[in-house]
Amino acid sequence: MSTDAKVTKDLMQTLEDGRKGFAEAADKLAEDDAAGLAPRFREFSEQRAAMYAELDLLAAKYGDDLDEDSSVAAALHRGWMALKDAVAGSSPKGVLDAAEQGEDHAVKEYGKALEKDLSPELAEVVRRQLVQITATHDEVTRLRDAQS
Repeated sequence: MSTDAKVTKDLMQTLEDGRKGFAEAADKLAEDDAAGLAPRFREFSEQRAAMYAELDLLAAKYGDDLDEDSSVAAALHRGWMALKDAVAGSSPKGVLDAAEQGEDHAVKEYGKALEKDLSPELAEVVRRQLVQITATHDEVTRLRDAQS
């Protein structure tokens, strides 16, 4: 598997974890009458789905088959998925804490990806997506701090 394919596959897993995590967080926030936050978290989930689709299209353009077995990736505790139980049982502030930790993970994964020898096209997409992820991270942090 090429470096681009490996990095793309890892980032797609991170994005999928984030999509699911934001969707679950939105549901929890809606249950807890933090409805003002729930729509924003649904937007974050949709953002991650769009970013995933962009990487998937790029991989397909290069002919990469990213559906290979990824037992190592599946075995890892990644960002949001490692925090799933915390989100399920938390107050709105707890959900925001978990979201911020998940975003820390996403920023870290994108930073590691940019350290690899990527094709120029993939590197550009990763840099652009990292800007969006960093902005979301910062917004989640502000929302969390406002709950204090």
